[in-house]
Amino acid sequence: MTAQRIERLRKKLVEHKLDALFVISPESASPTNRRYLSGFTGTSAYLLITADDAVLATDSRYWEQAERQATECRVLRTIGGFDKWLPELLAGLGGKRVAFEAAHITYQTHRAVRKEIQKLPESERPKLVATLNLVEGLRLIKEPEEIAAIQAAIDIGDAAFAAVAERIEPGWTEKQVAWEIEKYVREHGGDAVSFETIVGGGPWGAMPHAFPRDEALKKGEGVVIDMGVALDGYNSDLTRTIFLGEPDDTFKKVYDIVFAAQQTAIELVEEGMTGEDAHMLAHNVINEAGYGDNFGHGLGHGIGMQVHEGPRVAKTSNDKLRDGMVFTIEPGIYLTEWGGVRIEDIVVMENGKARVMSHAPKLITADI
Repeated sequence: MTAQRIERLRKKLVEHKLDALFVISPESASPTNRRYLSGFTGTSAYLLITADDAVLATDSRYWEQAERQATECRVLRTIGGFDKWLPELLAGLGGKRVAFEAAHITYQTHRAVRKEIQKLPESERPKLVATLNLVEGLRLIKEPEEIAAIQAAIDIGDAAFAAVAERIEPGWTEKQVAWEIEKYVREHGGDAVSFETIVGGGPWGAMPHAFPRDEALKKGEGVVIDMGVALDGYNSDLTRTIFLGEPDDTFKKVYDIVFAAQQTAIELVEEGMTGEDAHMLAHNVINEAGYGDNFGHGLGHGIGMQVHEGPRVAKTSNDKLRDGMVFTIEPGIYLTEWGGVRIEDIVVMENGKARVMSHAPKLITADI
């Protein structure tokens, strides 16, 4: 897939009147775009793509790995700092417009690169051009292989949730729930959980990103569980809210509103809508029920090689939804001192509509 991705990027460079892209992803920065374009999974390398060349520069820790994984790239074996190998990498680009990813480079690294460029004879110095979303724009539309990879991660996550949720009982701690999920994921083929599992019992669930504690779960309370699986470079994201015991009227009411909001968004979202249009489908349901002020986050987010990527599905988002995009739909209601309810599924836009990819059971009531 990397050959086609590189060609798509080259067309984009021409559109933007750029001569090359320098993906500068040191260990402290996100390596996702580098991996997307080259296939290299190591933690330290630099990628340069021009109209007729693709070069992956890395040190001795990764020479063999780079040769195996980055099959569409020429591997430049680096030793030492920028001063030792950057001139060779940038040779022939004097006066050319070389893009770099402004969102993925530290100030320190930017200064170091510019310093070495300034040492070159003036005729050999490329012009660095700060850009945003050149590669992320390509990643918005998922290839069939990517959708299959995401589905594989989702399937493990669905199974992990179902296996653990049916065992949860009062007395389990939030950390225990998180550990049992992670244990299942790793024992059933997942590389890891894609983020620290969120577990919020009772009032703790009123925080959308509650971290798991040593607190014991109690009978008669809801539990928000937000989890994901990392597998072969792709991720899943799933949220379910369960109840320990027989759900009371308040929980049923809030749950039903959130469920209705999610189903409305899933059924009515269409290609061509903006992220804000999609968000408002769910927000309007919650708002009409009197809980609009208790749904503060966006309806969803894109997912793929990163847990959070484009498109942004939220109020004020102008991102246009298109076939091939994969994103979450996850409305919620959060009430201080009571708790929260969130339901999240991943969907893919196909034939102008959303197809649900995650199928973990909903409204699990612990049998105690």
